[in-house]
Amino acid sequence: MGRTIVRIKLTNYRDLVAKDLGVLEGEPRQVEVEALVDTGATGICLKPSVIQVLGLLKVDTTVHRTANGKRRSDIYSPARLDLMGRYGNFDVVELAEDAPNLLGQIPLEHLDLVVDPATKTLQPNPEHDGEWAFEAYCSAAGPRPRRSATPPAFLPSP
Repeated sequence: MGRTIVRIKLTNYRDLVAKDLGVLEGEPRQVEVEALVDTGATGICLKPSVIQVLGLLKVDTTVHRTANGKRRSDIYSPARLDLMGRYGNFDVVELAEDAPNLLGQIPLEHLDLVVDPATKTLQPNPEHDGEWAFEAYCSAAGPRPRRSATPPAFLPSP
């Protein structure tokens, strides 16, 4: 299929919240970087140098599988991802400095973007006519109760 490289804008999400609350006087830390679109990766994976510029905080550690076997990596506080007029907030996993930054499937799903293998570019999902759509196949409150054609016995008939 080839490689798809995109330029993404990342902003420290904690800085955005602090700015909204009036406790950050300056501007939120942000950076624009190139990222390899990797539909086999799940999230956003960044080089340590990018994480440092953003000032993200280590929040956890994870074990993940790579082409070279299992590896332990640090998870960092969320960054806001802006791409093609769409955005979302995502935790960040640290990669080795010599690896490319990765944009994985979960952010792509959230942003409703797909890879066009013919042009090696990201495109808005064609199933949604270019609009940013969120697919949800269940209700947040759970399934609705079925309505009976006849009211229960304790209710008066209409």
